Order: sequence, then C-alpha cells, then structure tokens
Amino acid sequence: MSNEMLAMAKEALGMFVFLATELTILFIVISYLVGVLQLFITPEKIQSILSSKNGKGYVVAALLGAITPFCSCSTIPFLKGLLRARAGFGPMMVFLFGSPLLNPVIIGLFVITFGWQVALFYFLVALVVSVIAGYTLEKLGFERYVKPEAYSIKAVSSCAESSCSEPKALEPKKTQPNRWIKVWRATFKDFKQVFPYLMLGVAIGSFIYGFIPTELIAKYAGDGMWYAIPIAAIIGIPLYIRAEAVIPLSAALVKKGMALGSVMALIIGSAGASLTEVILLKSIFKNQMIAAFLFVIITMAIGAGFLYKAIF
Repeated sequence: MSNEMLAMAKEALGMFVFLATELTILFIVISYLVGVLQLFITPEKIQSILSSKNGKGYVVAALLGAITPFCSCSTIPFLKGLLRARAGFGPMMVFLFGSPLLNPVIIGLFVITFGWQVALFYFLVALVVSVIAGYTLEKLGFERYVKPEAYSIKAVSSCAESSCSEPKALEPKKTQPNRWIKVWRATFKDFKQVFPYLMLGVAIGSFIYGFIPTELIAKYAGDGMWYAIPIAAIIGIPLYIRAEAVIPLSAALVKKGMALGSVMALIIGSAGASLTEVILLKSIFKNQMIAAFLFVIITMAIGAGFLYKAIF
C-alpha cells in the first residue's frame, strides 16, 4: 500500500471512530430523554389530543410529532389509529409530515453535525411547511381521498418490513427505579435496531471523507450547481436512507465540498418519505392523496435547499 493510500485509510479510520463514538452517545442520550418524556405523554394521549376537531391542533400536531421518534414507515400504524379515532384531517396530515422530519434524534444529530443554526433552520422549515400543508390539504377537501375502509382496517405493522421501530407506550410504574429501567431497556432496544444503519452511514461517510477527491464532489454538487438541490431531493426518496445514516454521510459530503442546501434537500427527501411508505399509504389513501403527499415532501426538500442557499 502506497503512503498516499495509507494516509487516506488513516484519515477515514479516524473519521469513523470519531463519528461512531459521538453519534452513538448522542443517540442513546436523546432516546433515553424522549423515553422519559413518553412516560407522561403516551401515544394514547397524543391520539386523544389529535382526535379533537377544534381547529387549533395544527401546531400541536407538529410539536407532538417532534417528541415521537418515528421513522417515515412506523408513522403509518399510528396514522391508522388516528383515522379510526376520527382525528381532524388537517392535524393528522401535519403529524404525518412532521413526525419523521422532526424526530428529536434527527434534530440532535443536526446540532452536533452542522451546528444549532442549521438545526434551527431545518426545524422551522419542517414545522412551518408541515402545518401549512396540513391546513391547505384540509381546506382543499383532500379528506375525500381517504379510502373508506381505512377507518376500520387493522393497523399493519410496517416496522418489520422497514426495520423501523414501532412506537410503544411506556406505562408508568409505581416504583421509580422500575420506570427508569424500563426506559433504558426500550432505549437500548431501539439503539440495537438503529445501530447497523448508523454505522453504515458512518462507514460510507468516512470512506468518502478519506478516499473521494474534494474536487469531484465540488464539481457536481457544489454551490455553483443549480441542479444539485432538486436532484438531491428527488433521489432521497427512493434511496430511503434512514436519517441516522444520512446525516453522518452528509457531514462527510459537506466536508468534501457538497453544498449544504443540497444536503438539506437530501435529508428531507430521505427522512420525509420512502418507497416503502408510499406502498403502505396505498392501503389508506387514494392516488390523488399520495401524489399530494409526495408533492409536499419534494417541494419542502427543494424549497429548503434553495432557501438555505439564499439565506446563508
């Protein structure tokens, strides 16, 4: 092995160890804190709140999505529960858009990887667009595109198909130690499920960081390439890279010269929707609603990319 290749391998290994350690600690800490929060705000309570049709639940739906660490696929069984509970259509759509994007683990990874300003920008874009989209779809009467049978069908566990962890209520125990132990066990179980994806993202990102020439990425995905943002948004959906994997991957791409606006579009596209999710949504929505869902996610991803480029 030449000295140059050895240096590249050493650089890649160093990045892998650093990212793997940092993101593992971050994931466990944030997941545990969210688990503690869910002792008091269970999925049943969230469903009860979103079942209200008082017209004030849009922002609440988005914020509730922010404390429920669902991926895009594991949101579907919860959505079916909301349908059976006859939740307000607008808030329900806000939750569908916002829940996977406002995942607290994603926000935490954003803060550590890109800084609080980028994380805040991402959070506000996902929050505002989700609320506007849910409100608009309700006012346009898109509730008519919900299949009638969706109000009575049994929730199908999509998590087995997509390697996502389905949310489970954590019932408070009478004795304090048992509650914290239960939260820790749930946290560690989630971590074991996510760990392969996290390490995959770290490994790919580290390889890119160590071996891919900076000039190559800057040439095709740098700030000067206007097409990089829409392409990143569109390819994010069929790729379906979990956010836990795509963020460390994106960090390496940024270090190599990829524009952060393109990275923003890639993360929103991959976290907000997937081919698996679209297939699962076919059991709930008619084609018009699925098309509207994809339009919102792609538009959000592209808009966030260009807006970030314009502001920063």
